[in-house]
Formats: sequence, structure tokens, C-alpha cells
Amino acid sequence: MSRPADGRWVVLDVGETLIDETRVWSIWADVLGIPRLTFLAGLGAVVERGQEHREVFALFGVTDWRARVDEVEAAYDGFRADDLYPDALPLFATLRAAGYRTAVIANQPAARTAELRRLGVDAEAMAMSDELGVWKPDPAFFARTLELLGAPAAADVAYVGDRVDNDVLPSAAAGMRAVWIRRGPWGVIQRLPASGNETGDGRTAPGVLVVDTLRELGERIGEAWRSASAPEPDEAGQMR
Repeated sequence: MSRPADGRWVVLDVGETLIDETRVWSIWADVLGIPRLTFLAGLGAVVERGQEHREVFALFGVTDWRARVDEVEAAYDGFRADDLYPDALPLFATLRAAGYRTAVIANQPAARTAELRRLGVDAEAMAMSDELGVWKPDPAFFARTLELLGAPAAADVAYVGDRVDNDVLPSAAAGMRAVWIRRGPWGVIQRLPASGNETGDGRTAPGVLVVDTLRELGERIGEAWRSASAPEPDEAGQMR
């Protein structure tokens, strides 16, 4: 007998979902000669204003940041094991045991695919935006994601990310199950848009599963598919 999750996909973002980005932003601060705390506070201010993260450079009057990318990348030297959130690798085993298929598809340089594989990220499918030629929040990114997964129904795919603007809203618009992981600057600062059933705290909204960790995600992922109009069968085949 197939498990309730069979045929469903869980697709994960990278930055602040699997990877703690503190180190890369700290390196940016060092390369630009800005105290780390000051630079990270500036990043938070940019997020709070709803601006693109690159606006942090303008905030500090840095106009040549693109010329510093190679220097930052050399100092960063790709993902390291200690950049992974501790709950990242265990999640894949948890999801597989529950019958879910897994993928990692995110806005990242192409080299990150091999780096994540080397760190033990065991997803069935993996691709970065620079490989695909499309970037979130463009709807084409989510359409391309479905293609890479073998064209499942969008409703059979959950997309997990830390950003309301780049991950939650566009994946929901694409017909996927949106999951918001509340960690990192965007997860802490951003709010879900108000709706008719909004609770008022900006942290919950109908149709969006909100979690604080990937461990919690592993425990609650089935909730992404629950709705009053389409009750889900439990493991015994009973409707709930």
C-alpha cells in the first residue's frame, strides 16, 4: 500500500533554509571595510524597507560592489559543513521515510550544486538559478522547477523558503504548497500579507505552512496539503 506522501515533492530553497548565510555577509563587511555589526544592521534595515538586498551597498555608499564579487567569493570559498543548519541533512532522511521526493532549487551560483552534494545534501533533484537561467520571484523559475521534477501537478509540490517575496508568494501563485521557514533576516523581519482570515500578527495566513526549523517542517509537512475543502486520508485511509 502506498504511503499518503507518495508522489509529492518537497522543494527547498538554500540561503537561510539549508545554509546559514552569516559567514558570507560577514565576509562582505570585511571586504568593504565596514564593521560587521553595522553592515548586518544595514542589511536588516533594507529588508525591513522591502528593498532588494543589494540596496545594502547603496546604504553604505558602495558603488563598485560588483567589482568586489570575485574577492568575496575567493574569501568565502564556497559552502562549508559549518554553514549548514544542523537540521538540514536530517530533514532529507525524514522526508524520504515519509514517502516524499525531495529537491533543492534556489537562487544561487551554479557552483553551489556540487558544493551541496559534497556536504551530503541528498536531494533527488538539484539545480541553481544560474544554471537554469531564471531567478525567483519570476514565475518562469517555478515553471522550470516543475519541468525539472518531471512535470508533476503544481499542487503536489511544496516549496520551502525563508522569503515571503521570493519564495512564499510566488510559489503559491504558481499553484504550489507554500511553506515559510522563519529564520534569517527575511524570516524574522518580513510579514505575510493581510487577508480576510489574517490573525493580525503578520506571521500566519491561510494556505501557508509556517515553521521555525526544518525539524518542525519534517514533523508537520503533511499540513501543507490539508484544507477544509479537500480532506486528506490518514495512514489508515480514513478522512481527517
